[in-house]
Amino acid sequence: VVQPLLLLTNPHLYYFSGTRFRPLSFEVPKPLFPVAGVPMLQHHIEACAKVPNMKEILLIGFYQPNEELTRFLFNAQQEFKISIRYLQEYAALGTGGGIYHFRDQIVSGSPEAFFVLNADVCSAFPLAEMLSFQKEHGEPNSFVILGTTANRKQSMNYGCIVENEETNEVLHYVEKPSTFVSDIINCGIYLFNPEIFQHIGSVFQKNQQDMLLEEPTNGWHRAEAIRLEQDIFTALAGQGKLYVYKTLRFWSQIKSAGSAIYASRLYLDQYHTTHPERLATNKEGGPKISGAIYQPSFTFRSVFLPSLQLGPNVSIGTGVTIGAGVRVRESIILHGANLQDHCCVLNSIVGWDSTIGKWARVEGTPSDPNPNDPFAKIDSETLFREGKLTPSITILGCNVTIPSEVIILNSIVLPHKDLNRSFKNQIIL
Repeated sequence: VVQPLLLLTNPHLYYFSGTRFRPLSFEVPKPLFPVAGVPMLQHHIEACAKVPNMKEILLIGFYQPNEELTRFLFNAQQEFKISIRYLQEYAALGTGGGIYHFRDQIVSGSPEAFFVLNADVCSAFPLAEMLSFQKEHGEPNSFVILGTTANRKQSMNYGCIVENEETNEVLHYVEKPSTFVSDIINCGIYLFNPEIFQHIGSVFQKNQQDMLLEEPTNGWHRAEAIRLEQDIFTALAGQGKLYVYKTLRFWSQIKSAGSAIYASRLYLDQYHTTHPERLATNKEGGPKISGAIYQPSFTFRSVFLPSLQLGPNVSIGTGVTIGAGVRVRESIILHGANLQDHCCVLNSIVGWDSTIGKWARVEGTPSDPNPNDPFAKIDSETLFREGKLTPSITILGCNVTIPSEVIILNSIVLPHKDLNRSFKNQIIL
């Protein structure tokens, strides 16, 4: 029996909602934001549901459940015919502390193994391959990290893994080193067995002892805040317990809204083989489709459909209205948006129920990895650089109105704004 856990807690920010995802996370929790047309978490759940003998899926996070999360869990259980539960941490416990706190829930069904997946990653999720790898490598009670190759410079932004090239054992692990260690990086997807709790428990006991030597504080919170990467993997490396399975398939982090557009492209490309029914196709008399387009149902306000150009990498939500001569590329158009005649949307996210006027142009700067480097990853840009807004994708929050014949370039517009002129490189509050 195998069981997956989805860690909803961001290991660095401890926010389910995602501060770097604002203003989009004002309306929907970051893990439920639609990427390639479906909630980000659904890609994880779809992959887990395909693993043989999967018993249950547990979501762990420090987030107050709301109606949206409850509805998502209900719909996912109905669709995938598997038990899915959300377990709320009493405090932000980190990637290791969360699973240790709920260890009794995890081992209650006597699973032979369980997966742990961080919520903010986009991947082909080679879970079955990781299971096969574990059986072929190392001891029966060994643990497996999913790894991939990055370039030398970017590898230092991730957990770096030094492996035995013959056995794939992890010999050394360093989280975000200051100098180059290895070009093999941690993907935030793990295969464990219940023995991992002994190692986490040892760290917990050590933390408790350290608390006793310090001044009295809220020590229980701090003692149970444990990070898999720094506290567990670093100690297990070189002990014959930890192995790395390297994947050549796609993988990316989803830290910011800009990375969501890139992740959408990766998933849309995968749909050609996994979900061709989700993709739009060119039809006689219809809009011109180029590349992969997700379109469940939207309304064309004009009979001049051939004048529309959609794609590549466009995801269109339900209830979207599109006028004549509209051009959309490398963008996510969310539910209820209204794109009026001849407007142009490039490298942008258009929020729920927003309107873009006639002949308006909404454009951002893509934050894609270097296409000439096969091992390049997406950079996690800071919002500001040298006191100026870093050029990135344009984001319109929900219910934003863009007037006709204006240009919105590299800007972030907060919800419920009616703009009356053009903006460039600004955050519009």
